[in-house]
Amino acid sequence: MEVMTAGDTLCERIDLAEPSGRTRLAALRNKLVSQGDVVSPASRQRTIDVFGEPLSPRQVVERICEDVRGRGIAALLDYSRRIDRAAVTAETLVVPPTTLAAAHAAVEPDFLAAVRRIRDRVIRFQQAILVRDVTVPLAGGGSLRQRYVPLERVGVCVPGGAAAYPSTLLMTVVPAGVAGVREIVVVAPPTPFGADNNHVLATCHELGVTTVVRAGGAQAVAALAYGVEGLRRVDKIVGPGNLFVALAKEYVFGDVAIDSIAGPSEIVIVADDAARPECIAADMLAQAEHSPGSAILLTASRSLAAAVAAALASQLTVLERAELTRDSLARFCGLVITRSDEESATIAHELAPEHLSIDTRDPEATLGLIRHVGAAFLGPHSPVAAGDYAAGPSHVLPTGGTARFAAGLSANEFVRGGSVIRLAASDLAEMAADIRTLADVEGLTAHRRSVEIRLGPPNPL
Repeated sequence: MEVMTAGDTLCERIDLAEPSGRTRLAALRNKLVSQGDVVSPASRQRTIDVFGEPLSPRQVVERICEDVRGRGIAALLDYSRRIDRAAVTAETLVVPPTTLAAAHAAVEPDFLAAVRRIRDRVIRFQQAILVRDVTVPLAGGGSLRQRYVPLERVGVCVPGGAAAYPSTLLMTVVPAGVAGVREIVVVAPPTPFGADNNHVLATCHELGVTTVVRAGGAQAVAALAYGVEGLRRVDKIVGPGNLFVALAKEYVFGDVAIDSIAGPSEIVIVADDAARPECIAADMLAQAEHSPGSAILLTASRSLAAAVAAALASQLTVLERAELTRDSLARFCGLVITRSDEESATIAHELAPEHLSIDTRDPEATLGLIRHVGAAFLGPHSPVAAGDYAAGPSHVLPTGGTARFAAGLSANEFVRGGSVIRLAASDLAEMAADIRTLADVEGLTAHRRSVEIRLGPPNPL
């Protein structure tokens, strides 16, 4: 008989040996995946206050985006006043360079030193993975080339509702800079944690960002996508945000490029009986404190699951965001008992998590069984927090199972590939018969003639 601990009441315990195990796991996973139209009572009331009717989040986003597209800066400032309750004017919309410099001078030297060290790690990694032009020579003397050019203008969304996020700047601006992006525009809400935060502004200044816009939410995304007076449209929008930011990025996609439509943060942990339960509990709590945030442990070890449950209860008591974290644990987290270590890996593959932590005797072998993952963290000394803050890869990652087809943000997301075809006469002659065959099948006579005219005898003068 298993002994229940205090931690068993904090998050759901699922045993896959039971008939309902798989169904319960799927239901747990879908809680965050399907959050597209779920809002808190407070947000629902705010919608009524602003729009006079109980619109869905998608309806709110559509209305805001179209209003900003049509009315420009007047709409942007209006929503800043009504939603953010901030008195932003056309004159105060963009943070002056002097304010950026003053924030840089005001923050702690240790903070700037940390920013510089992290920046250097990110640069080193992003430069190493950046794609390069590739040339394929042809037998006749011509060539085929894949050319990569950086995007010219990029917008970066930085959250600022519940906390300040200099780390988001490091994980978005620096890869864009490595790619060679010429102009980077940062939008952050006009709040003490956003565009009015010294650490955020100081980081912008340190990274060479000169345009910081005091706007957040869907209205900021719309301003980046469509442009408003004094702010030109961008080519791509990246960075995290709340539900309304995510839906706004989805709405403007096609007018501009986006990195992803990201949902709440998540971790899946695959562990065996050699893992340290206190480390696993700490990683689960680190995701849960995002509130909402999801953390799922997959293990065949019942004793490990019990020990993790106890560690969750113990560690929760010392957290600053204990109540919010407790809520996430109850709603979105789980201790899943699998029937084997192999089943743990299989399920992790199926879940395609944003963060995958592997704490097994042979993490590399376990990873070899899992293809779908945003970022993998191997072994006991690789916490997700290292990836979030300092290691080098970006912490902007696919969520909600989209790691099946999507990848994390990198310098390669800020370049556009294009082919360059330069044929010699003999190269064209070599492929002419194939071109004629396909042109005839498709009935495109002009295509065929555009080749034949180059290969035939020159027209007499």
